[in-house]
Amino acid sequence: MEQKKLLMIVNPRAGRSKPRGPLFDAARIFCRAGWLLSIRDTDAPGEAAAIAAGEGADYDAVVAVGGDGTLNEVISGLMTLEKRPPLGYLAQGSTNDFASSLHISKKPAAAAEAMVSAAPRQLDIGRWNGRHFVYVASFGAFTKSSYTAPQAAKNALGHFAYILEGMKDLNSLRPYQVSLTADGEVLDGEYLFGAVCNSTSIGGLMKLDPERVVLDDGKFELLLIPNPKTAQDLQNLVLALLNQEYDSQGLVFRHVSSIHLETEEDLPWSLDGEYAASAPAVDIANCQRAMTMLLG
Repeated sequence: MEQKKLLMIVNPRAGRSKPRGPLFDAARIFCRAGWLLSIRDTDAPGEAAAIAAGEGADYDAVVAVGGDGTLNEVISGLMTLEKRPPLGYLAQGSTNDFASSLHISKKPAAAAEAMVSAAPRQLDIGRWNGRHFVYVASFGAFTKSSYTAPQAAKNALGHFAYILEGMKDLNSLRPYQVSLTADGEVLDGEYLFGAVCNSTSIGGLMKLDPERVVLDDGKFELLLIPNPKTAQDLQNLVLALLNQEYDSQGLVFRHVSSIHLETEEDLPWSLDGEYAASAPAVDIANCQRAMTMLLG
């Protein structure tokens, strides 16, 4: 019987302060399970996607090793393939939102043990114009902090690095006027923040009720924070977010499969924490069960 081949795509910069011994333990577990292992390090942004696209079809499984940005790149590369191998994830980043949603252990050996005994699970993937995202596409307040926090700070401070970076945006906190249609419902308005997600955690800061998030149902969770008109409105919005009361205080929360957004403003986006330039029109679609993942 031909031996199964597994490709590990490793971002050596993610979680650099973490010891590397546990990754060797994970590799040993894969080998003991009968996988013929190949390991590729990445040296620059975009390389993980290029490796996944160029080599992924030659393997029976691919494992992304790094943060959510690395996972995004690997999935983006695999999505270009007609036949996609199953994907595993060893979370080594500072926030690891998607790993938290999927209850993937942050300990590489435990995650590897779960993968080798896992029943494959199909998950939805998002498409933002010509790009893909794994768990969130967002715009507005604090979006910039997800891709501008220095890697060294992320490694050292984790979630706190995003908070520190986000505080720099407070003085420039402003609403964005957008025309937005979600599954035919018109939601035009002024919003401080918007997120289209397939996750129970956004930026490691905002949490969604796990009972309301299904990762393979062909639906995104759409959350929009409207521009408050008074100080009391702002206080109510903050309390609603802190208490996860997304159906109250003017917040917009929907389960939708497609979104069309237009704006005349400069509206940069973050896709899984990676920068996406402003576009006058954005179409977001749910690619239902487009990726098979190895999960415990």
